[in-house]
Amino acid sequence: MRIHIATDHAGLDFSQHLQQHLSDSGHEVIDHGPADYDALDDYPAFCINAAQAVVHDQTAGVDALGVVFGGSGNGEQIAANKVRGVRAALVWNLSTAKLARDHNDANVISIGARQHPVGDVIAFIDAFIAEPFTAEERHVRRIAQLAEYERTGTIAGKGVDSYSERG
Repeated sequence: MRIHIATDHAGLDFSQHLQQHLSDSGHEVIDHGPADYDALDDYPAFCINAAQAVVHDQTAGVDALGVVFGGSGNGEQIAANKVRGVRAALVWNLSTAKLARDHNDANVISIGARQHPVGDVIAFIDAFIAEPFTAEERHVRRIAQLAEYERTGTIAGKGVDSYSERG
């Protein structure tokens, strides 16, 4: 599987460990940065580039997922979720890593590098990669609603209000 990784200065040390682990596990790892430590770097472009690459690969039929991380993982998740077609989930334990795939068919996970030891992060990522999407009707339906909203700004028949109609 191809794994796209991005971080910022807070996760740079983790990035080296994770890339080695994933490569040793047989995955093709694409690093979207940063290459060097800069305490003032900005995570959005790194995470957006990784997320775009995941969507591009999946659209082309390539088996690919993404992992973005920074101090808390929150901003990185927000950045990745700005990319159309990305479902990025914040992961903080094994259960959330598995549920991200099992229920949400997440294609990117975000992890707080300052929140967990590297061994735990490796376990979260391995669990995320290994967990299949259940494809249960209720989960497929909900994911389709999210995609519909992303495309159209509404979810037909679900009472999503249009802000512009409120005046």
